Amino acid sequence: MAMLEVSNVKKIYTTRFGGTQVQALSDVSFTVEKGEYIAIMGESGSGKTTLLNILASLDRPTSGSVVLDGKDTASIPDGKLAAFRRDNLGFVFQDFNLLDTFSVRDNILLPLVLSGTGVKEMEQRLAPIADKLGISDLLAKFPYEISGGQKQRTAVARAVITNPQLILADEPTGALDSHAADGLLRLFSDLNSEGQTILVVTHSVKAASSAKRVLFIKDGVVFHQIYRANMNNDEMFQKISDTLTALATGGEGNA
Repeated sequence: MAMLEVSNVKKIYTTRFGGTQVQALSDVSFTVEKGEYIAIMGESGSGKTTLLNILASLDRPTSGSVVLDGKDTASIPDGKLAAFRRDNLGFVFQDFNLLDTFSVRDNILLPLVLSGTGVKEMEQRLAPIADKLGISDLLAKFPYEISGGQKQRTAVARAVITNPQLILADEPTGALDSHAADGLLRLFSDLNSEGQTILVVTHSVKAASSAKRVLFIKDGVVFHQIYRANMNNDEMFQKISDTLTALATGGEGNA
């Protein structure tokens, strides 16, 4: 059974006074197997962000279902959604979402503090993650004292320290320079090679070319997808670029 099953998801937003309805997602279906690394792409307004919010259980679909590890997120009461997200999902955002009044250490440990994890276990989890991400010497610093790349590594550490089923990343390279972005993409690939399931929403062809599968959203549906197979990153980059061009001009790329 797939780790994540998205079935016939539709999302319709109604304006405040009910006068206008906007259909953000029409009929989205796909599955994610444990250990996959998937990128989702599409033009602005295609529904990518809406889909990510639904996968993150920050929003609920108008119809259809999202099942994570056998549990339909629609069946989770509102009062328990925060705990569900904390226990099952890791988040990496474009703007990092770090607390400037917390040290790097405290930012990383925050989800464990909220879940009531003991201090000894928190420290046991923190040390190897900080070492792997190259931020062990930054733990006492504050976010305003470190670079963008270091902030994003801190955010990744916070995302993985709970041992999540799935990491959801929203334009994770968007605020990074090319060097820091390359480092983050290598980090994602390393995490994935160790078995971490990752789903990235991005406009960046370069970021998407690190993934093993790319889904293209158009007009609220999954319009096309590319599997990496034996392609290297450069070949994947070219395939994605060609597909985006085809989609923009009304055609469809070849799988």
